Amino acid sequence: MSRSLLAYGLRFAVGTLSVFPVRVERVDREVAGRAMALAPAVGLVLGPVAGLPVLLPAPALLGAGLALGLLAVLTRGLHLDGLADLADGLGSGKPADQALEIMKKSDIGPFGVMALVFTLVIEVVALADAGFAALVTACVAGRLALTWACRPSVPAARPDGLGAMVAGTVRPSAPWLATLAALLTTTALGLLTIPAAVPPLSAGLGADPGFVAAVVPPLGLLAGLGAALLVLAHARRRLGGITGDVLGALVETATATALVVCALLA
Repeated sequence: MSRSLLAYGLRFAVGTLSVFPVRVERVDREVAGRAMALAPAVGLVLGPVAGLPVLLPAPALLGAGLALGLLAVLTRGLHLDGLADLADGLGSGKPADQALEIMKKSDIGPFGVMALVFTLVIEVVALADAGFAALVTACVAGRLALTWACRPSVPAARPDGLGAMVAGTVRPSAPWLATLAALLTTTALGLLTIPAAVPPLSAGLGADPGFVAAVVPPLGLLAGLGAALLVLAHARRRLGGITGDVLGALVETATATALVVCALLA
């Protein structure tokens, strides 16, 4: 990977996945592939910034709500919008072409509203219990799902749009390398939380609280990725491939699942 292509891909990833001001100088499928391979790195930046309210001396639920609200602002709410649109499309029970048309509409139907409400409630409650490191892990997991969704075996559901731009652009080895890097990063994140770790119930049975604190983030990461891949498989069966809305839904699925698993294990 050339240095200039890496820079183009990083700018494309930051410009597409966040509100951070960058100048995107080149947009094509080659650059898009690099961008989707680097997407977890954007999550590693978004997580700590969005997680700042969690560190405030305020009630845990309030901090969690502010953090997730800030995350929505930092991502322009695109992933939440994608989740709602996919829920409306799949929930309609219509054939693929009609479901895709429903997803293109600007309004939100009942399935989209339910998906947003339940997902946000679950995320806030889980984050209030899991803490700062869990949000960083969840943000990385959400963007790692994009890397896997853009591998060569996954087609686009439409001939245009963001899905068509990024579908199949990630090299076959990139998802595995990105996952390894994400696992190492989240393990290091867990190790950093050991001094502040609260001994879990399992400590009474001989489990080392430090060990538990170290393994919770990578387990949350893998759980989030696994849930997103299940949603991806269902979307492929129903729609024929990915769209921008499908990608957004995968981010939210992985984020919510990672937060829940971290909360349950912490």
